[in-house]
Amino acid sequence: MELSKLLIPGAVRFVSQMPAKKRLFQELSEIAAQAYGLSAAAVVEGLQERESLGPTGVGHGLALPHARLEEVDRICGIFLRLERPLNYDSVDRQPVDLIFALLAPKDSGVEHLKALALVSRTMRDAAICAKLRANADPGKLYAILTEYRSSQAA
Repeated sequence: MELSKLLIPGAVRFVSQMPAKKRLFQELSEIAAQAYGLSAAAVVEGLQERESLGPTGVGHGLALPHARLEEVDRICGIFLRLERPLNYDSVDRQPVDLIFALLAPKDSGVEHLKALALVSRTMRDAAICAKLRANADPGKLYAILTEYRSSQAA
C-alpha cells in the first residue's frame, strides 16, 4: 500500500488559520465532498463520533482523524497543513499543524488499520514533517507525501 493510492492531489490543502477542531472537521468534510463526492454531513458526523472515543492528536504537531463510513467504497485520505497550529487536545497537549485524515468503508477492518499504520509511519518521519512544514504549495505537499513511500519501497 502506498499513500498515492489513498490520497489525491485535490485532497491536499494549505490553510492559514483554523479557529477550532469543530471547524477543522467541517473543512475536512468539505474537501471530502469536493474531492471524493462524499456527503459532508456524514464525514463530519463520522469524524466527531470517532473523536469522542479519544483524541486523534498523536503528538509532535500531528493529528490523524479517521472514520469508517457506510458510503465510502475505498480508503480516502485528506491532508492539511496549517500555517498557525490549532489546539487539538493532543496526547502531548501541543497544538497541531499537520493533519492527515482517513475515511474508510464501514467494513474495511484490516485495510483501514494498514492505511492508518502507513500514515502513522510516514508522519513519524521527522525529515518528512520538516519538509511538509517548509512548504505551503499543495502540489509540493502532495509530492512530498507520495514520494516518501515510493522511495522507501525501492
